[in-house]
Amino acid sequence: MSEGSSLQRCFVLHRRPYSESSLILDVFSEEYGRLTLMSKGARSKRSSLKGALQPFTPLLMKWSGKGGMKTLRQAEPISLGLPLNGINLYSAMYVNELLARVVEPETPYPALFHDYLHVLSELAQVDNPEPPLRRFELALLSALGYGVDFLHCAGTDEPVDPEMTYRYREQKGFIASVRRDNLTFRGDELIAIAERRFLTKEQLKAAKRFTRIALKPYLGGKPLKSRELFTLRTAPIVRSTEK
Repeated sequence: MSEGSSLQRCFVLHRRPYSESSLILDVFSEEYGRLTLMSKGARSKRSSLKGALQPFTPLLMKWSGKGGMKTLRQAEPISLGLPLNGINLYSAMYVNELLARVVEPETPYPALFHDYLHVLSELAQVDNPEPPLRRFELALLSALGYGVDFLHCAGTDEPVDPEMTYRYREQKGFIASVRRDNLTFRGDELIAIAERRFLTKEQLKAAKRFTRIALKPYLGGKPLKSRELFTLRTAPIVRSTEK
């Protein structure tokens, strides 16, 4: 892909200074996926883009060039940046870092782009960021091709019993088990994960535990900067919402 022939819906995931007046942007676009763009002169005093190229601001962008880094040719905000504050802002930063770390560059993920729009919209409105974060993580895993059946026992193919306990086995699914450890889940927790609907704190905690297990191979051993920042800034207030 050498050039976005028309303006594309995009969000800036991350930006960093380059040379005296330019920016390098990690961008998530609706039709082309994740891209790296050079925005020449964006940091100069006369640049019309100086305040627009920010995370969580819906943008229309056009670029050109070949290779791993394209050149931004045009950008305009669709609307004001989403109103994210406090814990929900850190949560949105976490979502951005997930995308930047695990999504292959220049691979279209149009459905995931809409999931991203949805999670940002939810985070701008809700008091508790945990349910939308879990739903987005599950959508991300699905987009990456991580398929697992939450509703059937992998050993018998019978429907999951809400009262039984199941142990997760990578690449196989959930097997009925009497063991109790970090890899075991109650049937009602698996059903809640499958439905993306969390009615109890236990179901929400189980979903978080599962997504951490499932995302670990994609993230590798390198810690998430947003998670570390979140913990440092909010640990004295609340640890239960750590991403």
